[in-house]
Amino acid sequence: MTRDLVTVIGGSGFIGRYVVRLLAKQNHRVRVAVRHPNEALFLKPMGDVGQIQLLETNIRNAASVARAVDGADAVVNLVGILQPSGRQDFQSVHVAGPEAVAKAAVAAGVRRLVQLSAIGADRRADSAYARSKGEGEISVRAAFPAATVMRPSIVFGAEDGFFNRFAGLACVPLLPLPLIGGGKTRFQPVYVCDVAEAVTRAATQDGLAGQTFELGGPKVYSFREILELVLAQTQREKMMLPVPFFAARLVAAMAQAVFAVSPFDAPLTMDQVELLKHDNVVAEGARTLRDLGIEPTPAEAIVGSYLERYRKQGEFAKPAEAA
Repeated sequence: MTRDLVTVIGGSGFIGRYVVRLLAKQNHRVRVAVRHPNEALFLKPMGDVGQIQLLETNIRNAASVARAVDGADAVVNLVGILQPSGRQDFQSVHVAGPEAVAKAAVAAGVRRLVQLSAIGADRRADSAYARSKGEGEISVRAAFPAATVMRPSIVFGAEDGFFNRFAGLACVPLLPLPLIGGGKTRFQPVYVCDVAEAVTRAATQDGLAGQTFELGGPKVYSFREILELVLAQTQREKMMLPVPFFAARLVAAMAQAVFAVSPFDAPLTMDQVELLKHDNVVAEGARTLRDLGIEPTPAEAIVGSYLERYRKQGEFAKPAEAA
């Protein structure tokens, strides 16, 4: 017997696939609203026949958003970008898009709305990314005051773009790992399954309306400590090169210029350098995973399971303590 109909906008992304799987496991009907449904077909086997529906939706198009939320009991908006690309800019994706979702949810009589934001979201932030996330929260709450906002720190899991990126860099001969800003910025990595659990509870349970949760793991790491963890899990030795913020900005500016004519994202942007000037940890007094009854998962318990492929002998390499 199926339960609520939950629309997951951006459900084929890194976090979205875990949210969809968990909702389906709990017997909810899931409508996955994505720009390219053909690229989301891998989600269908996560549920029973007909339980997971794919719907072409563009968050920048109000009519398609209205179709996506029509008849839904709950809506989850997971759409986000790390850097602008073409018509996908911070204003349209992080501010106007969430506002359109919130307004459409109100018009459709949706009971619960969950907006994925980020730790550090603040309309007064120096970073355009953080500023747009903050403005997005304001626009959502103005239209749908009962929305639940989730602000994760760096999210890790098998498909992540953080630990995997630095593990890949560790495999490049003669290339040192960059310690931007000296590697002092602090992070509180949170496991993707814990984030999915938090989002799912907010979308399907009462009592969480209008609240904001900051999602972090059980341990805070400096940037240097994260790179050390990556090297330990990949069983590699690598020099770490401190890079002052001004130098990182110059590198990022050149990378953006080069990749401006490329279909690929720049490996580093000036806005990301600005983000690295600020710690990415749960604020004191914030509601957290534990307030949702979720015990956060340590990064050490998970990252080795998917970083092992970066070892010189791959997954068949002996564990470090047995080597």
